[in-house]
Amino acid sequence: MSPPLFDVSTISRSYAMRSGMFGRATAVHAVDGVSLAIAKGQTLGLVGESGSGKSTTGRIVLGLEPPDRGEVRFDGKPMAVPETAAWRAQRARMQIIFQDPLGALDRRLPVGAQIREPLDIHGIGTPADREERVRDLLRAVELTPAHGARYAGALSGGQRQRIVLARALATKPDFLVCDEPVSALDVSIQAQVVNLLCDLQAQLSLTLLFISHDLRVVRQISTTVAVMYLGRIVEIGSADDLFARPEHPYTQALVSASPAPGRRSAGRIVLSGDPPNPAARPQGCAFHPRCPRAIARCASEVPALSAIGGERQVACHLATGAQTRNAA
Repeated sequence: MSPPLFDVSTISRSYAMRSGMFGRATAVHAVDGVSLAIAKGQTLGLVGESGSGKSTTGRIVLGLEPPDRGEVRFDGKPMAVPETAAWRAQRARMQIIFQDPLGALDRRLPVGAQIREPLDIHGIGTPADREERVRDLLRAVELTPAHGARYAGALSGGQRQRIVLARALATKPDFLVCDEPVSALDVSIQAQVVNLLCDLQAQLSLTLLFISHDLRVVRQISTTVAVMYLGRIVEIGSADDLFARPEHPYTQALVSASPAPGRRSAGRIVLSGDPPNPAARPQGCAFHPRCPRAIARCASEVPALSAIGGERQVACHLATGAQTRNAA
C-alpha cells in the first residue's frame, strides 16, 4: 500500500460556549481524539450527522485551525508554521472545495479572475501562462473559456461548483478536502459533479478527504469510510466492507436509511431522540442514549476504537470481535 499522504494522530479541538451574556463558559468538544490516515491517490469518506465534527476535522487537516492536542502530518512531515515560506509551499499542495459554491465565489469578479487568483498568490508562471492555465482548467471541468468572463450570479449551481473545483485545481494540488461539495445541488447535477471529480482524481492522482452526510455519494467515491459521532470516530473500514456489514449500531442505522437497490424500507433502523448536546456529552459511550442494543457497561465506559479483523476498526463494546477479546 502507498504511504499516507496525510495522517492525523489523536487530534482534539474544543470551543468555549457561553449560555447567555453572563452565563458560564462550557467547553464543547467538536473533535475528540480523532486519528485518520489516507494513502496517496485514495479517497477517505467522512460521514456523520450535522454537528458530528466532520467539517472541523477537515479544517484541522488543512491547517486552517490548530488542534488543541495531537498532530497533523502531510506527506510525512508535520504541518509547517503558519505564514512561513514552508507553510505557503505546503498550502499550494492542498485545497478545499466548499459546500456552497455561490458563497465561495466573489460575485463582483469574473470567475476566470477567481480561478487565476491562486496562481497570482503563489507566483506561478508568467501572466500569459496563468491565462492559458485558466483556459485549460475551464476545459478540464467541462466548461468553455467563455465562461471565465461571466460572474457567479449568471451561472447555474452546477457550473459554479465546477468553477470552485477549477480554482481548487489551479495550483496542481496533491490533496483536496471536499466539504459537502454536492449537497447544495440537484440530484442530477450531483451525479455529474461526482463523476467529474472521480475522472479528475484518476487523471491527476488526487488524494481526497470527502466529507458528507450523503452515504450514496460517499459509497460511490470513497476507498475508505470513517463514521463520526459527536466528535469521535466510531467505525472505519474499506467502503465495500463497511457498507456490506456495518458493525457499530450508529453505522447500521445510517446504512439502513441510505437508499439501495433491493433494500426494503421495512429494514430501516430508526434512532430515538436527537444527538446529545456536545457541551453535555453523556458518560461512557456517547451513543448509548440512542442505541437499541446498549447495556449497562455502555453508560459507564468509553469504548476504544479497536481492530476487529482486516482493516475494520469499531468503537463498540458489542461489536463482533470486541466481545471475543473481552471474554478472553
